[in-house]
Amino acid sequence: MEQQRDESQLPDSRGFFGPYGGQFVPETLMPALQELETTYNEAQADTSFQQELEMLLRTYVGRPTPITYAKRLSDALGGAQIYLKREDLAHSGAHKINNALGQALLARRMGKQRLIAETGAGQHGVATATAAALLGLQAVIYMGTVDMARQKPNVFRMQLLGAEVRPVESGSRTLKDAINEAIRDWVTNVRTSYYLLGSALGPHPYPRMVRNLQSVIGREAREQMLAADGPGRWPDTIIACVGGGSNSIGIFYPFLDTSSQMIGVEAGGLGIAGGQHAARFADPKQGRPGVLHGTYSYLLQDEDGQIALTHSISAGLDYASIGPEHAYLRDQGRVTYTYATDDAALDAFLQLSELEGIIPALESAHAVAEAIRLAPTMSPEQIILINLSGRGDKDLDSVMQALRQREEEKHESS
Repeated sequence: MEQQRDESQLPDSRGFFGPYGGQFVPETLMPALQELETTYNEAQADTSFQQELEMLLRTYVGRPTPITYAKRLSDALGGAQIYLKREDLAHSGAHKINNALGQALLARRMGKQRLIAETGAGQHGVATATAAALLGLQAVIYMGTVDMARQKPNVFRMQLLGAEVRPVESGSRTLKDAINEAIRDWVTNVRTSYYLLGSALGPHPYPRMVRNLQSVIGREAREQMLAADGPGRWPDTIIACVGGGSNSIGIFYPFLDTSSQMIGVEAGGLGIAGGQHAARFADPKQGRPGVLHGTYSYLLQDEDGQIALTHSISAGLDYASIGPEHAYLRDQGRVTYTYATDDAALDAFLQLSELEGIIPALESAHAVAEAIRLAPTMSPEQIILINLSGRGDKDLDSVMQALRQREEEKHESS
């Protein structure tokens, strides 16, 4: 449901968050976007739709996901107390199911039997395939071949769930290119297919819809932090990783009316100076506003305005743009954005696994890395809440490869 605060008035009627957002799409898609917005508004006001969604989130997804106190990690860092919002425990292994299930119900309401989706790390693809199987819909998932190679378990999971996974060989063969192909499919089959966009980006009304569907994370966290088995107050700082921005806006949005500091962590890759990263806000040379995939937001681009290549150890964070609401919240100074490098994320992945018995997704490990950096500078009375957006089973091959490379580099230098 919409949050009742000033920010709930955004986006405006044209889909803008301040200067960001909008609908920059071919004319052939405008009727589909108008139909989607009308259907979504009707569903928001339909008690039976909301009840079905809430029932499925409870009985199928396993919500509410718990808050876990990371005592050993907190003790090791010697500063703030760290809590984890456990989206890794949601059915299918990540927060992506919250949005996929809600949009799949909208597709069914619109009479669409075919879902189109894109995926990078594979979790949105798995979530879409899961929702399609549950509701008896067809699913076609576009995925770059680079991501398919490093996320083989998720490719197989999508296929097991009955989805067709279409490899994308164009461009960098990652998430950006998968979105390109998904949009081409949608343009061709707009009357019969529903585009189930996975993050808080794209043309209006997608950023608003995805934000609202993912806000279940923050709404639960507000209650859980105040509950008897929680710390008894809201966090001083909330940290989440930011690719397109769905898990982060999902936890940030319900806390915008509180005093909690919020930090979004982008993918720093191999470092900002070398340009091999996906930190849209941190790179003054390449990061500036532009249009990509139907929305106006911050975007990594070269001097000629061409989309820059990105890099991250995490397949889910190496996207060249960021959701328009994040750009707006950064301009407003309400959310601070930073980055974690591949090495920092890998170290955080290992530390959380060893100290807490929780193996995080590499995406989530970027948020953990920022908490590891920040916590020692805070007092033991302060609280950090990390949105642990997914579990790390899918990333074990990538982590093993990165650790082997570390050992080889260490051996060569000794």
